[in-house]
Amino acid sequence: MWFTFSDYPVMKLKKNIATSESGFIFNPGNGDSFSVNDIGAEIINLMKEDKSQTEIIDTISSKYDTEKNQVEKDLDDFLSLMVSYNLIEK
Repeated sequence: MWFTFSDYPVMKLKKNIATSESGFIFNPGNGDSFSVNDIGAEIINLMKEDKSQTEIIDTISSKYDTEKNQVEKDLDDFLSLMVSYNLIEK
């Protein structure tokens, strides 16, 4: 079934996922590790603060002077990858 992330206003990292401020992500369940850019690291930190998707979009768009609809699309793509790598709960 196809879903949109607006159906899930707050996305949470799985409890066992380790992250660093610099954007390193480690899944001890399967040994996978990933690196994300500065904006990806910021999104992860905002998720860890239990920020809603609207709050994340507002924060990123104002900080980087970017259109909200572009940030929303990019966030949706980022969250899709996170789900595909089994890093967040839906």
